[in-house]
Amino acid sequence: MGIRKLKNTIGKKIRDLRLEKGLSQEKLAECVNMSREHISCIERGKNLTSIETLYNISQYFNIDIKYFFE
Repeated sequence: MGIRKLKNTIGKKIRDLRLEKGLSQEKLAECVNMSREHISCIERGKNLTSIETLYNISQYFNIDIKYFFE
């Protein structure tokens, strides 16, 4: 999997999780200590997030971090 596809896949999975829970980007950003703009860039595949951020997001949603790489 190329880096572009990885960024898009992770971003889509985060967006899908967020929408399933009915959260705004602002609320998710607040819960994982990030800016809304950064969440937006991750969801759109513009930025590849850090493992630490993925871990925090996975903990927030109570899922295994491996989910983002499946």
